[in-house]
Amino acid sequence: MLILEYKLIVSELQATAIGEAIKVVQFIRNKAVRLWMDTHAKPYDLNRYCAVLAREYPFADLLNSQARQAAAERAAYAISRYLKPDKTGKRLKKPKFQKNNRSVEYKTTGWKLSEDRKRITFTDGLGIGKMKMLGTRDLCAYDLEKIKRVRIVRRADMFFVQFCLDINRSEVTEPTGKTVGLDMGLKSFYTDDVGNSVPCPQFLRKAEKGLKRAQRQLSKKQKGSQNRRKAGVKASRRHLKVQRQRKDFACKLARCVMMSNDIVALEDLQVKNLVKNRHLSKSIHDAAWSQFAQWLLYYGKVFGKPVVKVPPQYTSQDCSACGRRVKKALSERTHVCPCGLILDRDENGARNILRLALAILAVLNEILPAEGKDLGSAPTQGPAATAERTRRDVQFDETYPGAPENGEGSPSETPGEMAPLLPAQAG
Repeated sequence: MLILEYKLIVSELQATAIGEAIKVVQFIRNKAVRLWMDTHAKPYDLNRYCAVLAREYPFADLLNSQARQAAAERAAYAISRYLKPDKTGKRLKKPKFQKNNRSVEYKTTGWKLSEDRKRITFTDGLGIGKMKMLGTRDLCAYDLEKIKRVRIVRRADMFFVQFCLDINRSEVTEPTGKTVGLDMGLKSFYTDDVGNSVPCPQFLRKAEKGLKRAQRQLSKKQKGSQNRRKAGVKASRRHLKVQRQRKDFACKLARCVMMSNDIVALEDLQVKNLVKNRHLSKSIHDAAWSQFAQWLLYYGKVFGKPVVKVPPQYTSQDCSACGRRVKKALSERTHVCPCGLILDRDENGARNILRLALAILAVLNEILPAEGKDLGSAPTQGPAATAERTRRDVQFDETYPGAPENGEGSPSETPGEMAPLLPAQAG
């Protein structure tokens, strides 16, 4: 799926109508969760329950019928994530009642685009009406039949519309014959295997002074007053700016890396464990390594290039020349090996990351099933089995980074296939 987002120009009455639609979606979603808690209803029963709610509550009947079904599907998605474990075997927490919903989703009815596709009209009974859209993407380049979902999102007292198109994005680039290993860090955002580094932008650190001031002004206002609401909007917009800066930086940098190289290797960092260090947690969150890795995986799928995540254990301790393990503290930034190699710690780690990734890809080329061969014949022990698990588990991510923040939508694109490794690259 491809998601296009535009800003909406709305009046006060339209903002109120959108707010009412968002409240109705939250109401239906919470009612569906309550029905599941009481009766363990199936997803089909939750969809049927929408019609019951529309007959029982007149304000729910004003919302488009497919939008009501989309609200019930949000509850079904949260329930399925609780009942079924993820790829690591862990289950998410039990669904809770939503208190601050920010979006309403329509399917193929309840909305209509103008002829120039610069305005959108919502035709259900809530009275949202026609709104102007601001954006750089031209919707005229896409077929209307490809639009499967239309979502209105509220962020910091502003409204945006998202179009979910059933399109698989792919771009063809000329092979560069280059490979790169990336070692993520805090002093430098990443360092590659030849010593090139990108400084860490530290967007939160730079905006922290203004954020603290906005939060202090918010805490001083009386609860429930208009001044408190206005102060909350100001603080929200500052946080939204930092979020957009991180996304823009990660997106552009990931695209540049993928266009410049044929194979990209990086660490499979467990950020959830790393942020337990209370001295570095803020800097780790500010660096947004996971977002950068997610964009790398996405552009790897777009360009048809492999992105390999390798285990991060001992990549900075092992010598990239002789393989000897040289213990060093986090404060030691230079790798000094008895074999005579003196190198920057991050560059040494990047070389080890690239070496591991090329070894995994070389093994994958040997164990990839031939045409008509059963996957069950793959090895179960040794390096080949490790490479096979890497291929199945960490090769590609199924989540499109441009998806909305509420996390209740379906994955926007399906995983791509890994491009075959050239013999010259395997060496």
